[in-house]
Formats: sequence, structure tokens, C-alpha cells
Amino acid sequence: MRKGFFAPFFVILICSLQISLSAQEMTLVRPDVIRVNVMNDTIFRYMVNTNQIYECGLDTLPQMKFWRKIMRMSPDTGLVSLAMDRRIFCSMTSVAWDNLGEAGQENFRDSLRKKNLLNDSAQVLFTKGKNDFYDPKAVIPQIDRAIPIFVQQGVDPFYAQAILLIESPGKTEKSGAGANGAFQLMKSVAIQMGLKVNKTVDERKDFDKSAWAASRLLQTVCIPYAKSMLDKRGLCYNENDLWFRLLVMHVYHAGAGNVEKALVVINPTEGGIELIKTLWHTTAGQFGRSSQTYSQVAVAALLELDEVYGRTDEIRKTCLTPQLFENTTPH
Repeated sequence: MRKGFFAPFFVILICSLQISLSAQEMTLVRPDVIRVNVMNDTIFRYMVNTNQIYECGLDTLPQMKFWRKIMRMSPDTGLVSLAMDRRIFCSMTSVAWDNLGEAGQENFRDSLRKKNLLNDSAQVLFTKGKNDFYDPKAVIPQIDRAIPIFVQQGVDPFYAQAILLIESPGKTEKSGAGANGAFQLMKSVAIQMGLKVNKTVDERKDFDKSAWAASRLLQTVCIPYAKSMLDKRGLCYNENDLWFRLLVMHVYHAGAGNVEKALVVINPTEGGIELIKTLWHTTAGQFGRSSQTYSQVAVAALLELDEVYGRTDEIRKTCLTPQLFENTTPH
């Protein structure tokens, strides 16, 4: 995108952005957008239906159980787990882990490998709790505010919900890499999408403008690249399927080039949730551990959101038989 040509037009659109869709119109445009309320709260808010997570059986996987525990634990405690599938071995205080020192930590890992009959090369990790960062309840008002913006721009609001839950939940802090705002946009990307970012102004801090720019990024870059990568491999997909959405999330986080490198390594013959699970174990280029776990964290955060809303048991009753979605829908 040529910044000088398109940016002024985008800025005009952003400045005139008004959320005018009614709840009824929202449902007609996006049937998966529902109105829910937090227990003991009379305010109904927008949320994207997450039933596919349970229908695919992802809520039962050890990876999701691991990340949900991490999201609830304080940083002074952590979990020792197997990197391959995030199987939890034990919990330990962060101080106790640090006091072991490098040699003691490696001895502890060796003892776990022998006890669990693991290969000597099996990676055993210690991960501190992150309840100081993840806060699904705090981000609910932002999700409610962002969903109409995404829908009005013709972008799947699932991405608004998932990104807000894991990128800067309830916060608008600037990352060490320079990303800023609720959607954690890098400066160059924000400018390319039409935001003003200079020494005196940073429109990434404006929630509505940041949401609009993120929706444009998904609409013009992330989703088209995900579709292109699948099209050239002859893989069928439905843009509303969970696995396709998670692939787009990987593009949003790691960049299309790194996801493409990972797909080259995998050489998939079909799409589906199994492709996403394979990405969890694939390393290629800059597609490393944080990239592998990105969609795991997204799903775990969505499950935590269901828990906050008190919807978990209700959803599971309607999704008793985990099944993979068919990937034969024409596109």
C-alpha cells in the first residue's frame, strides 16, 4: 500500500466513523454475534459465539488447560510442563525455581524426563503465571465496543474479540517491540492503515481508530494472505471455520512470510483443526515458540471469557460430541 496516496482517505473515513448498527441489524449481518451479560450484571454486551471450540474438542486439550491455568496464576508461581504438548508436571514458586540455578534446573528437568520416560532432548519448561496481564473481565467492554466497528467494516468480529483478549487485555501499554494500543499495532503498520503516529500524536491510543485500523489490516492483508496460501495448495476452507480464523490469527502475529515458511515445512494436503495443531509443533524462519503457541493462547483466552460469562456448562451441553469440521465447503 502506498502511504502517501491512501492514508488521507483512510483518515477521513476514521474521523467520520460512527457505529450505527442496531442489535437486530448486527444479528442479521453476523448470526454468530450474540448478546450476553455477565452474571449479576444487567448490561448486555456483544460477543462472538465460541461453540466451535467445544465442537472441535479443543477445550479438552492439555495445551488449553495449561494456558488457562497460567492465565489464572500470579507471577510468583509457575508451572513446569512438557513443551511438546504442555502436559503439566508440577507447580512451583518462581523463587524456588530461580534458586535452583541453571545446573539445578537442568537436573530437575532430567529427573522429570527419566520419571516420565521421555527422550533426553524433550524440552521441559518453567512458565510463570500471568494473571497480572490476562484479564478477560476487564476487556469485555472493549470487545463490546470493537465488534460493531469490525462488523460495520465487513470484517469477522471474531478477530476483534480474540486479539483484544490476548494482545493487551484491558490495557493499552506499549510493548518492548514498539507496538501500541489495544490491538498492539506497530508504528509502520498503523501509518500504512491510515493512522497518524508521530512525535506529538499516536492515534493507536484512540480505541475506535485503532480498532478500525486493525480491521483494515485483517481485511486487506491478513485474511487475503491466508486465503492465498490455502488457494495455491488447493485446500478448501470456509472463512467462518475456527481453523481458518486461527490461521489468520497466526498471520496477524507472525506475518504472512513466516506462516508461509511454516506451511512449506508442513506441506499440508488438507485444511482443518489438524493443520493448526501441526503448526503448534512447527518451526520455520521466525515462526518459533511464541508463534506456535499464539492460537493456543487465543483459544484459552476465549474459553476464559466463556467462564466469566458463565456460559461454559451451557455450551458443553450442546456440544457433547467433539468433531472436526468438514473442510469441503467451496470458496
